[in-house]
Amino acid sequence: VQVAESGGGLVQAGGSLRLSCTASEVTFDDTAIGWFRQAPGKEREGVSCISTRDGNTYYDDSVKGRFTISSDNAKNTVYLQMNGLKPEDTAVYYCAVAEVCMVTGLYGNRYWGKGTPVTVSS
Repeated sequence: VQVAESGGGLVQAGGSLRLSCTASEVTFDDTAIGWFRQAPGKEREGVSCISTRDGNTYYDDSVKGRFTISSDNAKNTVYLQMNGLKPEDTAVYYCAVAEVCMVTGLYGNRYWGKGTPVTVSS
């Protein structure tokens, strides 16, 4: 499974970015894809996930109401629309393909992308 992220960059606080995650060698409409982030000196944490099978989604409390995850199965792509960005959102964002996305998060064996950096200036 090949996973690739794009769309990161530098943005001012309050701004928006849209991250994209593409995956190959996977049945894209029957899988689960999640976004994680890792800030300098911190552990990787789950941000959001979506089941491409049934549309179930999960959001960490820190991003609820600001981030929206969506899937375009025809393009084998999952998007993370990030609005109202804050300096504490600064991190490397990773996409992972797994088995199940439930209301509590992403589960199952994971295939990772290499990450895309997001920097939010104050």
